Amino acid sequence: MKFRYIVKISLIMLVTMFSMAHADNLTPIHLDKKNMIVGCASCHMGMDFSDGGGRYKCVTCHGPSGGGQAFALRGIKFKDITKDFSKNYRHPVFDKRGTHSPREVLPETNPSAPRHADCADCHSAHYVSPGNPYAGLRGKKVGNLVSQITKEYELCYLCHSDSANLPLKSTNKRVEFALTNASFHPIEGEGKNQAVVSLIRPYKEKKSAPNDISVLKCADCHASDDPTSASGPHGSKYQGLLTDNYSTGDGLTESNFAYGICYKCHKRTSILGNESFPSHSRHIAGEGNFKGGGTSCYTCHTSHGSVENRYLIRFNRDFVSESSTGKLKFVEKGTYMFHGECWLTCHGVDHNPKTY
Repeated sequence: MKFRYIVKISLIMLVTMFSMAHADNLTPIHLDKKNMIVGCASCHMGMDFSDGGGRYKCVTCHGPSGGGQAFALRGIKFKDITKDFSKNYRHPVFDKRGTHSPREVLPETNPSAPRHADCADCHSAHYVSPGNPYAGLRGKKVGNLVSQITKEYELCYLCHSDSANLPLKSTNKRVEFALTNASFHPIEGEGKNQAVVSLIRPYKEKKSAPNDISVLKCADCHASDDPTSASGPHGSKYQGLLTDNYSTGDGLTESNFAYGICYKCHKRTSILGNESFPSHSRHIAGEGNFKGGGTSCYTCHTSHGSVENRYLIRFNRDFVSESSTGKLKFVEKGTYMFHGECWLTCHGVDHNPKTY
């Protein structure tokens, strides 16, 4: 009896401890008196209840001061997000004023509405917690209902998918990442290709072990170039707000830096060793009859998803044109056998077709 009593008490204590830890993990950060000693007045001064003072109030703690002396005395120093917002490629949080409204509904339905970004578009200050960074954020409106955001890509889609005011050269990311596409980087779910031989572990085509990564987040590629910065896509020195460089031109010198964003997940030695495509090195490094350097991964592969082709194949029309018979396409010849043919013209060479 005594043993059963001890076991029962131990189980109750474990459940209680887990519940407390779980609850603490979901406690809104800005409503936790352990963080915000003076409560609401930490952000709302006097009778200022409009967005807590806006983005400039956010950088009181998340700016150069790191929270100031009050937090420093408790050994807390927040990361300075203003460093990333001053870089060339950034979300335009401090570029425009007076464009954000707490009542706005996204995706935007007005094509003439000004594009903007505000802290409150991605962070709900009253609800965000360590266990749920998307708490309190309104998702896509469908009819009279507004969904709740539970995944990062759902948040990104609010501005980068079905918005009527997308920039001229922007594309609908929801369409590109659709699981019905022929190929896609695995954002909404695991990819279709079962044999990505260049993947660097722990990245895998399908998750089979606890530490395997088979689904990515937008912020795995789009975030600060400085790994010590605050997490998230605030700003980067690299075009496209990427964590690493991605050269997308032609006549380039291949290097780990040139295609750094690709080589984060794809083994460079595998690509240059032609393990998945017998002419990879020839195209990228400019070997053989290529004159003036190689061409970018982007010349043949889209970064997000391809509606028509496997292997993320989509030809960059800046450098690729139709073959002598007017065809521009890739034809797969044998699934998982790395055989196919290309119909196109590139570097003055007619592929009508070229097979491998």
